[in-house]
Amino acid sequence: MAVDRHTRVVGWLKVALPLTALAVLATLFLLSDRIDPDAALPYAEFDIEDRAREPRMTAPSYAGTTSDGASLVLKAETARPAAPDAPARAQELLLELATPDGGRTEVRAAAAEIDQDRRKLVLSGGVTISTGTGYRMETAEVLAHMDRSGLESTGEVTATGPAGDLRAGGMTISQDNRTAGAYVLVFNRGVRLVYRPGG
Repeated sequence: MAVDRHTRVVGWLKVALPLTALAVLATLFLLSDRIDPDAALPYAEFDIEDRAREPRMTAPSYAGTTSDGASLVLKAETARPAAPDAPARAQELLLELATPDGGRTEVRAAAAEIDQDRRKLVLSGGVTISTGTGYRMETAEVLAHMDRSGLESTGEVTATGPAGDLRAGGMTISQDNRTAGAYVLVFNRGVRLVYRPGG
C-alpha cells in the first residue's frame, strides 16, 4: 500500500510540476513590458541620417613616434574626417607626449582641427597643459606638431609651477638647441612671475 501511494504521488508530481513551471513562465511573459519595434524606428532613422550627413568616428585614437623619437598619443571623444571645404576636426581631445629625455606633457582641449598636409594640430576651446616637471598652464589655443616634438601657444598663458604663479604672452615646448636630446619649456613675450619661496 505504501509503495502504491508513493508511486501515485510521484506520478502526480511529474504532471503537476511542469504545469506549474509553465504557468509561472506564462505569467512572466504576460507581465513583462512589451517592446514596440515601431516606436524605436524614427530614432534609428534619424541617427542614420545624421551619420550619413556628417560622418564621424567615436572614441578614435592615434599613436605614433615623432622624428626626434618622442611618443605621441592622441585620443578624442569624436572626430570628423576632412571634407573638401573643411579640415578634419575632433572634440574633447587628449594629447600625450613622452619625450626621449623622460619628460611627459599632457594637453587637453575641447576642440581641435587637424592639418594633415602640414602635420599640425590646432587645439582650442580652453586648452590645459600639464608637464611632468610640475607646471600646469591654461591658454586659448595651442599649435602642436605631429611629426616632431613641439607645442606653441598662440596667445597669453597663465601657469602655476614650482617657482610660483606666472603670466606670459606666449609659451613653447621644443627641443633644446644647445643640449642634444633635451627639451625645454620657454615662457616669452612679457613674463610676469609671482614668486612663491619653497613652492
